[in-house]
Amino acid sequence: MSFQKSKFHHPRLPLNELGLSYRDYEGSLSTLCAGCGHDAISAAVIQACHELSIPPHRVAKMSGIGCSSKAPNYFMNRAHGFNTVHGRMPSVTTGANMANRELIYIGMSGDGDTASIGLGQFAHVVRRRLNMLYMVANNGVYGLTKGQTAATADLGSHSKSGETNLFADIDLCVMALQLGASMVGRSFSGDKKQLVPLIKAALSHRGFAFLDIISPCVTFNNHATSTRSYDYVHEHIKAAGVVDFVPARTEIVSKFDNQKLEDICLHDGSILRIRRTDDDYDTHDSRKAVAAIEEHKAKGEILTGLLYIDPTPQEYHEMAGTSATPLSRLSQEDLCPGSRVLANINASFR
Repeated sequence: MSFQKSKFHHPRLPLNELGLSYRDYEGSLSTLCAGCGHDAISAAVIQACHELSIPPHRVAKMSGIGCSSKAPNYFMNRAHGFNTVHGRMPSVTTGANMANRELIYIGMSGDGDTASIGLGQFAHVVRRRLNMLYMVANNGVYGLTKGQTAATADLGSHSKSGETNLFADIDLCVMALQLGASMVGRSFSGDKKQLVPLIKAALSHRGFAFLDIISPCVTFNNHATSTRSYDYVHEHIKAAGVVDFVPARTEIVSKFDNQKLEDICLHDGSILRIRRTDDDYDTHDSRKAVAAIEEHKAKGEILTGLLYIDPTPQEYHEMAGTSATPLSRLSQEDLCPGSRVLANINASFR
């Protein structure tokens, strides 16, 4: 049996600055389990890209293997896409980014694809500060292969079959902070008001932006003893800050009370507005962010929101001095300047 998404849509759907509706940013009909948090993440990406008026053809969707890595098929069907082998999304994205820095790179991964087989790849794409948005749909299990415990599962948590996790979890936000990510945030797939602004800010951030998104697996990790279930996450979330993304061209009135605010100007002129819940929380100090994550984890809480941001970071192209022109548009003379230039390069290393 095959299914097709209806092409019908309301004739008066709101249009963005490009004249595109929300439906123009959708993808194929999802084959994930009904109620899967990954579909909520896809919907958040669709909303963020639509509201930012991002041309779909300027986006490259990159993924690996797993339930989460299927998700890019369900948003922005007019974008470029590449589904890599398990755990190798970062290296393929790096190669694509080197060839064409003009595209907007969205990497979609999971706890297995990133924290297990792809852990080494993840570490190096962070430290290289590749200009991309890297999202992990984190459910703590391997949902595609019947619910084995993932490396991000909490110590002492129980699988659906009753098995106890004997190992400490890998906290990907902590790892990203320690390796030099210039924007780090954590959210919950069921909290669209927090997730959409974080995605919009990450897409506008020039540098390596990492989002760890708790996304419960309704089939294998939504039971009473799970620490990744909908009920558990709802009861243990602690927000580091409420985020309101303000595009550079239009002002958005914040919807929260007039409390202590912080406006962070991103490189493209957009504003990231934060309301702090803790007076001493500093979004510009990565070491304090790590300490805050660990402090709340010790209380059984999941710290969400914008955890860290460097508003003026260096990204890989600036560090390496690469060509601003995509390789496909370079001339033969640029690519092969001749033996004299090669001799000068070789001489510079002697």
